[in-house]
Amino acid sequence: MRVHIASDHAGFDLKTTLVVELKAAGYEVVDHGAAVYDALDDYPAFCIACAQGVVADEAAGVEALGVVLGGSGNGEQLAANLVKGARAVLVTHLDLAVLGRSHNNANIIALGGRFTAAEFAWALVQAFLTTPFSGAERHARRVAQMTQFETTGKIEPTAPAV
Repeated sequence: MRVHIASDHAGFDLKTTLVVELKAAGYEVVDHGAAVYDALDDYPAFCIACAQGVVADEAAGVEALGVVLGGSGNGEQLAANLVKGARAVLVTHLDLAVLGRSHNNANIIALGGRFTAAEFAWALVQAFLTTPFSGAERHARRVAQMTQFETTGKIEPTAPAV
């Protein structure tokens, strides 16, 4: 699996640690920056590039997920979600990592470097990367509704199959 990763200065140290862990676990890592610590850098370009990489790989049939990091993870999640096809979730708890994948088919995890210890961040990322989308009808229906809105600007709620 290919893992795209990006951070600003606030997530830089955590990103460095996660890149080492990801490579040691056998993942192919694509680092979208920051390449060096710069206390004045901004996260949007890095996180958008990460999300674009994930979406492009998915479109090409390459199994890929993403990790975006910053101080809180909030802005990083928002930036990643600007990319059509990106479904980034902010994760602060192990169950949220699992549910983001299994229920929402999220393809990017956002973490706050100022709020997440490195060891716990690695556990969250591992849970996210190894959890498949359940494919359950109700979850697939909801993801399809979001994709429909993202594509057409319209949403047609559907009643669950009885």
